[in-house]
Amino acid sequence: MTKTQYYTATSIDGFIADEDNSLDWLFAASSTDKEDDRFATFFAGVGAMAMGATTYEWVLEHDQLLEHPTKWQDYYGDTPCWVFTHRALPPIPGAALTFVRGAVGPVHDKMVRASGDKNVWIIGGGDLVGQFLDQELLDEIHLGMAPVMLGAGAPLLPRRLEASDLTLLGVEHDRGFVFLTYAVALGEKHESDGR
Repeated sequence: MTKTQYYTATSIDGFIADEDNSLDWLFAASSTDKEDDRFATFFAGVGAMAMGATTYEWVLEHDQLLEHPTKWQDYYGDTPCWVFTHRALPPIPGAALTFVRGAVGPVHDKMVRASGDKNVWIIGGGDLVGQFLDQELLDEIHLGMAPVMLGAGAPLLPRRLEASDLTLLGVEHDRGFVFLTYAVALGEKHESDGR
């Protein structure tokens, strides 16, 4: 069964990007080679993905993807990606991109169909992930917690989740990072309380 997963890195104080929407802090805190294996293992199970406009723009600029579009294929292959945006963004030549706006539900249905027997990865940002959560379309949260405090920035997930909404599935660590995996169980909670 296809799962919709939020896989991301976060600072200890709960930010996925700094105040300039940059991830440079994350690369400065890079983990061991095991982190790369962890992502490769995760991504091998991904059949479709989505990201917000700010995330797309940062990746586009940081990796100079308009000048070097093959980097996208190196990272993501032919995995289809939906970019949620309210503005015109330049497409990366050769990338399997669809630019969309509006509610996440109908797009999620297309992503699930496109993913085949694999999972859907919501890259970010946090508010986009929150929109999937609002529609009870988020199954798991995978966090790589970096040994960094940012003090401010883009929040991990600007929604309230109670302990009863989350079930801890796994904890791992390496020399600096802690990796947490949670199942999100909003649907089960709502069924049990009559919603």
